[in-house]
Amino acid sequence: MNNFLHKPIEIDNKLKEVTVDGKRFYETPGGIFPSVTSVVGWDKQNFFAEWRRKNPEESRRVLARGTKLHSIIESYLNNEEIDFDNMLPNFKVLFNQIKPELDKIQNIVAIETPLWSKTLGLAGRTDCIAEYDGKLSIIDFKASSKEKRKQDVESYFTQATAYALMFQERTGIIVENFAILISCEDGLTQVFQNKPIKYVKKLKNVIVSYNNNHGIS
Repeated sequence: MNNFLHKPIEIDNKLKEVTVDGKRFYETPGGIFPSVTSVVGWDKQNFFAEWRRKNPEESRRVLARGTKLHSIIESYLNNEEIDFDNMLPNFKVLFNQIKPELDKIQNIVAIETPLWSKTLGLAGRTDCIAEYDGKLSIIDFKASSKEKRKQDVESYFTQATAYALMFQERTGIIVENFAILISCEDGLTQVFQNKPIKYVKKLKNVIVSYNNNHGIS
């Protein structure tokens, strides 16, 4: 059995997923807001939609891979027993690669927790908020087919910044670090860390651009 210490913070965040004009939004106590992932990635949505159309099988595989790895990591961090004997080899490899980084996590305050912000006009669900290497961090878990360059994952940084600001708005607690943990099928584990404060301006520019493009005032 694992031994991750949990120190959950009560957050009254009852979100309901709704569809508006064919797009995913969240109904929150503060209004109906688009998801964080929709906003930070909207400028590339046509590119990815075309890629999915041309690569349907790979698209389904990648989606299933990410969902399964997230599920395994969540169980691990929740100190649940994991059936490694019956786990498919590829998922076992991805998990074992990222496990040393997971073991740096402690004092978990939130896992798969819904958040929203009236100030940002965003809502979403964060993977994990906990201490990573001793620093309270927004922690995001990713799987990838190959090694990522920093410029490939800057949308992850913007996304983590949004979660940090939403968490601060809901709790008053400042999260001064984020850590993006990526397990790659080419055998690498990557860790990208930085401070949300460095990406606040970029996040606000992305939100303004999204709102202007979608006619949101």
